[in-house]
Amino acid sequence: MESTLTQHPHEHQPILSSGASLEAAQSAVIMLHGRGSSAASILSLSDELDVPEVVYLAPQAAGHSWYPYRFLEATSRNEPWLSSALRLVDRVVEQALQAGFRYDEIVLLGFSQGACLALEYAARNARRWGGVVALSGGLIGADYEPRADQGNLLGTPVFLGCSDMDLHIPSARVHSSAEIMRALGGEVTVRLYPGMGHTINRDELGWVRDLLLQLNA
Repeated sequence: MESTLTQHPHEHQPILSSGASLEAAQSAVIMLHGRGSSAASILSLSDELDVPEVVYLAPQAAGHSWYPYRFLEATSRNEPWLSSALRLVDRVVEQALQAGFRYDEIVLLGFSQGACLALEYAARNARRWGGVVALSGGLIGADYEPRADQGNLLGTPVFLGCSDMDLHIPSARVHSSAEIMRALGGEVTVRLYPGMGHTINRDELGWVRDLLLQLNA
């Protein structure tokens, strides 16, 4: 029999936090880091956003990677890591819910591999979230794979920002992901930035900051 670690490699990973306390915050942002990065690294965005009364929760991927292969591969290639990563996001969402937040006070945000994970989680668990933010990412899986998304995003603000020539994220996948999120009922904003590298820019952070200010108004 396979060990729990083999079946659920992210099961015992820590969840870091910054910003306001769970008790004092009005909204929560679940931040998902990119491949090779860390929870501490993506939490540093909270200083850039500089919105009071927000708690930022960032799980740490085992081995600094949510899944081993490209997000454009068949999902089966990235198992069991992908399912394990989604279960870890579940744990963070549950932590926020137990602290008293509603789903529509929780924002799912990720960069790169974490952006892919954030979108995938939102599509598989469609409901009215506070927001979904994918910075350089797209939905996970091969083009030929059928999707089995459930629920309705009910007007959730969804943001997809990416370079128009990102070496890791094809712009076609950004657009197709946006269409799927629209079909699920999201209010989708897509911004492709000419010549930008695989990074996060001020315009994207401005969009996120405006979203958080609206949530806390």
